[in-house]
Amino acid sequence: MLFEALVLAMAAQMPVLAIARLVREHDTRLWRIIKHYVQEARAKEDFSQVEEVGMDETACSRGQNYISLFYDLQGRRVLFATLGREAFSVAYFAKDFEEHGGKPENIKTVVCDMCQAYLHGIREKFSRAVIILDKFHLIKLMNEALDEVRRVEQKEVKELKNTRYLWLKNPSDLTAKQKDLFEDLSRRNLKTARAYRMKLALQEVYQSPDRATAEEGLRRLYWWLVHSRLGPMKELGRTIKAHWEEILNYFDHRGTNGVLEAVNGLVQAARLKARGYRNVDNLITIVYLIAGKLRFETCMG
Repeated sequence: MLFEALVLAMAAQMPVLAIARLVREHDTRLWRIIKHYVQEARAKEDFSQVEEVGMDETACSRGQNYISLFYDLQGRRVLFATLGREAFSVAYFAKDFEEHGGKPENIKTVVCDMCQAYLHGIREKFSRAVIILDKFHLIKLMNEALDEVRRVEQKEVKELKNTRYLWLKNPSDLTAKQKDLFEDLSRRNLKTARAYRMKLALQEVYQSPDRATAEEGLRRLYWWLVHSRLGPMKELGRTIKAHWEEILNYFDHRGTNGVLEAVNGLVQAARLKARGYRNVDNLITIVYLIAGKLRFETCMG
């Protein structure tokens, strides 16, 4: 048992292949040990008290391959991970959730992005849950739209080249040099500067004290976006309109996937240190090991 415990502890900190070299053991045997105890510990998990779930995807390899992560926002642990980001990914989670004593009708809120497959799966399997659009996802979409406006305009305004990170910052976070450049560009009535003010308006919406105030601010922002004559901003306005209720639900419950984003960072750091994993099962095993808060003492005697 001492060897197995050592392997589990080391695997949470370093690549399995590196551990294999240290202990002079084949990494295939180490993976068998790790998977065995992770599966044993997961089998004893109890999800009966889970009420708030966050879901997001993280890359499992280069390209368009993803795993979906389902997270207990109160218990701060990964509940389930599976290949893909489709409606059936949510169905797989629902099945696993019930197998661990969870009741879909007890889920009060689910925080996710705008993935239509996720939304469809949530409405089908967790029909009583309030869906909250993760605010960080919408802020990310705003930043992407702003940068698209900048990239188009820089063809005519050369000073906008290499200023991407300038527009990602808030005015209070700019260095003295950046502030001088920002003020110079802002005085020139640029499309990028207009788009930046829309970004600040979205931030003001998220500072609203309640749903009614937020809806009033969001309505003004929506009108501004769709009448801006800036293609990316108009498209973002239409996206906001399509997800109006899910965006505003945040102001009733204040749920976000901020912690889940941190988990994604841990997963990607592990993947990079290992220079990738031979298969998705290995990556999912590591996800449970580093973010599942599993109690291995229950399966190690």
